Amino acid sequence: MTVTPGPSASLPPGHAGGPRPAEPPGRSSPRPARRRRRLVQRALVVGAGLVLLFAAPALWVRANSAGHLHTNDDAPESPVVIVFGAQLAPGGTQPMPFLKGRLDVATQLVKDGKARAVLVSGDRDGTSGDEIAVMTAYLVAAGVPAEHIVGDPYGLDSYDTCKRAHDVYGVRRALLVSQSLHLPRAVALCRRLGIDASGVAARCDGCRTVTLAKNTAREVPAAWKVAYDLVTARPPAVSSAPDPALQQALDE
Repeated sequence: MTVTPGPSASLPPGHAGGPRPAEPPGRSSPRPARRRRRLVQRALVVGAGLVLLFAAPALWVRANSAGHLHTNDDAPESPVVIVFGAQLAPGGTQPMPFLKGRLDVATQLVKDGKARAVLVSGDRDGTSGDEIAVMTAYLVAAGVPAEHIVGDPYGLDSYDTCKRAHDVYGVRRALLVSQSLHLPRAVALCRRLGIDASGVAARCDGCRTVTLAKNTAREVPAAWKVAYDLVTARPPAVSSAPDPALQQALDE
């Protein structure tokens, strides 16, 4: 004969069907805490992934310019030095500190025999004035022979400068002069577009801290533009027939 417990009977704690042991006073269930930890961990993983994705083009730029960045002293010899244009001082007749620093370094490279000709690449119709005319006049005044200077008036951005240097002026090896914050992008671009490019860091005497910070910050989104331009093989804003002017300057 089987006897079943009556209504008042109780089963041992933890026995199936029996009452669960009470949580100690002041102690909450560990399940919500574990869920919170998992959510935080997932959020951190997703956040780290987004940061890496956002920074990927900038990391590519750094990787592809590594080993090709120099100072005046250790720069290799090259037929051509390319100077990237930049804003002119008010009045449009003198370079701002950014551009002056680049021109000073290019002048020294020529005087040291590191390069024979200079390709100044910028915007002839820039908002601050004719960058090509000002760069050329500055170099001549600094002692660079005028016949060794060639101007590309349609180097409207870094991509166009590299693309046109290769396609229009036949540059295959060059020293690139710009500030260290911009130089890795310029070197990576030119190398990807067929130029054996080495970068030489320019000074920026008199540059304001806020200007340097602003230009440094723009390098991350600018790297995304590099990725877009290269992936799409964007043609330059202005396409031109091959120009022998640079080769003629080298032959002088």
